[in-house]
Amino acid sequence: MDLMNQTNRRKKIRSAVKWILWVLLVQFVLINISGILYGYKLTHFYEASLKSPAPSSKNIFVETWKLFRGPKFQKTVIAEFPHFPYETVHLLTERGLSIDAWYIPRDSSKGTVILFHGLGGNKSLLLGQAYEFMYAEFMYADFNVMLVDLRAHGNSEGNTTTLGVTESEEVKLAFDHIFKTGERNIVLYGLSLGAVVITKAIYDYSLSPSKVILDMPFGNLKNLLEGRARVLGFPEEPFGLLVTFWSGVERGFNGFDHNTCRYVKKIKCPVLLQYGSSDKLVTRQETNSIFKNIASREKKLVLYETAGHEPFLNKDPVKWRKEISDFLLR
Repeated sequence: MDLMNQTNRRKKIRSAVKWILWVLLVQFVLINISGILYGYKLTHFYEASLKSPAPSSKNIFVETWKLFRGPKFQKTVIAEFPHFPYETVHLLTERGLSIDAWYIPRDSSKGTVILFHGLGGNKSLLLGQAYEFMYAEFMYADFNVMLVDLRAHGNSEGNTTTLGVTESEEVKLAFDHIFKTGERNIVLYGLSLGAVVITKAIYDYSLSPSKVILDMPFGNLKNLLEGRARVLGFPEEPFGLLVTFWSGVERGFNGFDHNTCRYVKKIKCPVLLQYGSSDKLVTRQETNSIFKNIASREKKLVLYETAGHEPFLNKDPVKWRKEISDFLLR
């Protein structure tokens, strides 16, 4: 009888182990499918639609499916145009994509500032900052400005992004375009993803800008995706790990090698790094690592205590103007 009970117990244990392994396998497959879908959706922008977004459903299965498959991003529409005479510039990538940019000249200028927007944005969202660099009533002003739509954003061609890996080409194209005009005082300004692509362009192409202003760049791609998980209310892992892997596989790059902390090691010019202390997407630790790794001896980290992941000019214009002024005039 004891032998029979032991045999039955072993069978039950084996059955339970098999069941657990099957559950784990199904979970592993499902989270990888979710990672694949998220990786695709995060790096693909659909043409803007005039239709209103569908209202949230009260059906738990519908909402769960939406979370599982990931969000659908649309290209943001250019909603505002410069208030000053401007030139539309078309830059051409090696793969034939037309990159749309605005160039706004001043009659006499101290140099040129080239501005790069964040993920999902477009150049019109940086017009406020551009005007600040242009207006003569500010001591640091009187700059020409150039605003660039990254590929798959605004009026630039393409529907896929590599989250900054290949977009560094846009920085080089814009820099070269201005350099060919004879301009030598070129300042690069980037917000979020725009800040990251600036650092990668300097790393990839050995660009030599006069100065660089970086607002809230992420430390690396995995950090960015972990930040998005925090904002969405997901566990940071395995979301960050899986989406980093699958987005790279789908777009043809190594997501784990996309590292701002490494790129900044080649920046030799003065750098102003700015960060919002209430930022839920980028951590202070990431920012400290980026700052520590900047090769330039002339660097400054500025914290905006009440700001999150947002334009600091809008949140604290007085402080933003003071920091920009101090940086550009020294």
